[in-house]
Amino acid sequence: MIHVLTVHFMDDRWIGPQLRFLKRNLPAEHQVWGCLNGIDPAWSDVFHATFDLEGKHADKLNELARIVAASGAARDDLLLFIDGDAFPIAPVGPELLGGTPLAAVRQDECNGDRQPHPCFCLTTVGFWTDIEGDWREGYRWEVEMGGTMTDVGGNLLGILESKGIEWRPLLRSNHIPEEDPMLFGIYADVVYHHGAGFRVPKSRQMLLKSRQDVLWAASESRVPAWVPVVGRLERSARFRIADYRRRTQVTQLANQARDVGEHVFRQILTDDEFFHELA
Repeated sequence: MIHVLTVHFMDDRWIGPQLRFLKRNLPAEHQVWGCLNGIDPAWSDVFHATFDLEGKHADKLNELARIVAASGAARDDLLLFIDGDAFPIAPVGPELLGGTPLAAVRQDECNGDRQPHPCFCLTTVGFWTDIEGDWREGYRWEVEMGGTMTDVGGNLLGILESKGIEWRPLLRSNHIPEEDPMLFGIYADVVYHHGAGFRVPKSRQMLLKSRQDVLWAASESRVPAWVPVVGRLERSARFRIADYRRRTQVTQLANQARDVGEHVFRQILTDDEFFHELA
């Protein structure tokens, strides 16, 4: 049995496509457990069970996993965590684990993120219970742009590393769009993740890059920093100009991503092979 755990928030348009691809690519014996916040209750009939849970995305996934484990699910039953705007595009079964206890998307293209990502993660009920799996942020790692960060999946990475447990990363297998490296992703030729399906498509990667450009602008000043007034005015002017350009650029990229996303979504609604155009 595969227990699918998914969250939909204030928008029901991804439910139909997701269930269609799940039915197409999962064994007949699967159950879909959903957290439907702000969704028409009529959708509940197409899920095995639905809940209106409190907290952040990670909290909801943790609670869904607890509910499934408490429902009497077998230890060797599979758990499939999956974002509302993601779904399998190829058959999914235990072989996807590749001899490890957990397989998950890893978004190397996003500033070298190291953690398992909940947009798609396959494991077993027994393993998740034994390690006390946790999708919340907290555990920190070093990133390519310098410094450390944490994000959803951080605590799970910390658990796996502290216990020396190897897991199978599912890496991006299609091109990376110029609008945003986190959008329209195909991973391991098995899963599609639309990205920003429930919000404006402005990602952390896009914002980090633009902010860094602004900070660098002041360092390009021609007047030495020790010149008291003129130097300060030049650095301030360069910062404000760069910040304006940053905000304009981010808005343009977000608009482009939104337009491309709407085009892809229309294809998803009618074409089971839509993803070939994204290769």
